[in-house]
Amino acid sequence: MTITEYSQDRLAAQPIGYWSGAANEIIVGSIRGALAEEGLTQPHWWILNHVAGAPEQWTRAPLTAKLSPFDRQDTDFEAVYDDLASRGWIAEPGGRLTLTEAGEEGRQRARARTLEVHERTHNGVETADYVTTLNVLRRMIANLGGDSDLP
Repeated sequence: MTITEYSQDRLAAQPIGYWSGAANEIIVGSIRGALAEEGLTQPHWWILNHVAGAPEQWTRAPLTAKLSPFDRQDTDFEAVYDDLASRGWIAEPGGRLTLTEAGEEGRQRARARTLEVHERTHNGVETADYVTTLNVLRRMIANLGGDSDLP
């Protein structure tokens, strides 16, 4: 896909708030759409990945505390854990979260879907340009007093 080229002066005059918001909307919407094909939300995805990365290390409360700052939808995390448990995707031996075989299979299907979105998003974007873009956004966030550290 091609994009229209503009002069550096014209692009420099563009509002970063608009463009960062437009990018967020289309990228997050595409990820959410891919996850929805598995009947998942982003919080489902976050939980599955954290539990897969540290089986039997997490309990609900600490994992919710870690994930809540990234949630922009006022998610009822208890309902998400309950949903994953009712699907048979997570188990909680001794109160510690672990993925079941079905959970890992579902996570892998969702991973393939989100990787497709990731690949489409990065099409035609060099790694160095991507890194520069992230660092520019991180600098702008820090300049305005926000947290620019990686999650």
